Amino acid sequence: MPNLFRSFSVAEWASAALVVLASLIVGYEASLGMSAQQWASGGIAVLGSISVAVMVRVWPAVTAEVGKRRAD
Repeated sequence: MPNLFRSFSVAEWASAALVVLASLIVGYEASLGMSAQQWASGGIAVLGSISVAVMVRVWPAVTAEVGKRRAD
């Protein structure tokens, strides 16, 4: 069971779900009316979740390249 959570595909899907969830929450709150500070915080939350999704997809390639360089 613990290996399931370490699976790469689970991490990809979970990070994509995080982006969608953050966007939905911010969009819903925006439809109710938000102040400028809330808009900024919502934007930062969405950008943060996008950053997590990018890191999940880029990190394995970077660590493989570093490991390859160390082996040489």
